Amino acid sequence: MANDQAMLTTPLTALHEELGARMVPFAGYSMPVQYPAGIKQEHLHTREGAGLFDVSHMGQVWLSGEGIAEALEAMVPSDLVGLGMHRQRYGLFTNEDGGVLDDLMISRHEDGFYLVVNAACKAEDIAHLRAGLPASVTLTEMTDRALIALQGPKAEEALAKLQPEVRKMKFMDNWPMTLLDSPAIISRSGYTGEDGYEISVPAEVAETLARRLLEDDHVEPVGLGARDSLRLEAGLCLYGHDITTRTTPVEASLGWAIGKARRLGGEREGGFPGAQRVLQQMRDSAPERKRVGLVAEGKAPVREGAVLYAEGGDEPIGEVTSGNFAASVGAPIAMGYVRADLAEKGTTVEADVRGKRRSMTVSAMPFLRPGYQR
Repeated sequence: MANDQAMLTTPLTALHEELGARMVPFAGYSMPVQYPAGIKQEHLHTREGAGLFDVSHMGQVWLSGEGIAEALEAMVPSDLVGLGMHRQRYGLFTNEDGGVLDDLMISRHEDGFYLVVNAACKAEDIAHLRAGLPASVTLTEMTDRALIALQGPKAEEALAKLQPEVRKMKFMDNWPMTLLDSPAIISRSGYTGEDGYEISVPAEVAETLARRLLEDDHVEPVGLGARDSLRLEAGLCLYGHDITTRTTPVEASLGWAIGKARRLGGEREGGFPGAQRVLQQMRDSAPERKRVGLVAEGKAPVREGAVLYAEGGDEPIGEVTSGNFAASVGAPIAMGYVRADLAEKGTTVEADVRGKRRSMTVSAMPFLRPGYQR
């Protein structure tokens, strides 16, 4: 963006600035990357208490009308026909080659489906939906709403002070509720590997809600910097980095996101863009490459773009797609793609970091035990 005036803002922008946030351009928005406490402290606080995140830049979409489940299911590998009421699923838009166009969250309600899509792909996703859905389905962009994430082991305690019913929710529930006398949509999910909630409220309520949550001693504001390091520890993909149109769900180790009903032999086998290639990869268990977790020796992080080699090898076998020092793990961790025969846990590979080789070990993901409320 050429200047601040050209950037979009969220309903919480004034609050971020009041709290001393360092604002940066992100997906066309002015967003907080960190607050005075710093990224490491924000990261650790989320793991120990509760972090408050502004994710209002993401796209919120409501689908209504006849035949939504079947129509939307034709665009993603998820089982949406079998999705329970007020339940949420992780989904993927795929292209005809099986590549990932974006990842999103999909939940079912009595009067429609609620979707949350990534900010950077918002316009493309909405155009993709409009082109792919039949005339019987109405798409409404929920531009009048904010989205706030409250993440961490103290999240339930903090939010229950304002709405006690959230205590009853389980991981991936998505419930319509009243919050501060306003209509809210609350999911028990998030992007950190911790228990927590994502809260959709009318834009005019967002700042009041954030201030009320921040009154709790366990709640602190958290920016994009810690959001990224938290999701990396949780082994969660960032679109445009760990998943792209050049990666299939199977290569990305996201085969679990393909519903059983949509797999080979399932009652609604295939039927999504790129299904032939994706299901063949699942059947053969032999994609050429796989997304893996990696732990580096030493303390310095191995960043995105570092080329990977077999131990002592001369030919590239993959690359790092996300990398950072993990404050909770206490080690430099990364995600990346390696040749399938080198994807086994415990395999040693080498990363080229500014012309020097760094040893990395293939690791299980997530890098730490999730705190989800199942």
